[in-house]
Amino acid sequence: MTTGKQKSPKRSKRGRIPSEEKAEYRYSVNLTPTEHIRFLTLFEESGVKSKAQFIAARIFNEEFRVVKTDRTMLEYVTKLSAFHAQFRAIGVNYNQIVKSLNSNFSEKKALAFLYKLEKTTIELVEISKQIVQLSEKFQDQWLQK
Repeated sequence: MTTGKQKSPKRSKRGRIPSEEKAEYRYSVNLTPTEHIRFLTLFEESGVKSKAQFIAARIFNEEFRVVKTDRTMLEYVTKLSAFHAQFRAIGVNYNQIVKSLNSNFSEKKALAFLYKLEKTTIELVEISKQIVQLSEKFQDQWLQK
C-alpha cells in the first residue's frame, strides 16, 4: 500500500538556487546587422551581466547607468598611485638611514652622509613638484573634455 504523500526529490547542494518565480514566457526578436551592432554597443555600455536582463530593463523602462572609463585617466591614476607608494617607501627608508647614521657613525661622518642625503632629498622634492604640475595639467585637460 502506498500513501497519498509523494516524497520530493532530494536537492543537491550544488548548482544554482531555483527562482521562486520561473520565467516561462519567451519572445523572439529579429534584428538587422546594423541594429544588432547597435544593440551590442548599448548592452556593453550598460554594464548589465546578461542580455536578458538588459532587454527586460529596456522593455519596462527601468533606468540603468552607463559607466564609461577613460583609459588614459585610469593609467594615470594607476601610475600616480605607484608614485605615492614609492614616496612612502622612500620616507620609511629615509628614517631608517638617519637612525642608522646617528647610532653607528661618528658625528662628523654622520653629518657628511646627511649632507649627501639632503641633496638627494632636494632632487626628490623637485621631482614631486613636477608630478604635481603634471597632475594639475592633466586635470585641466580632463575637465575641459
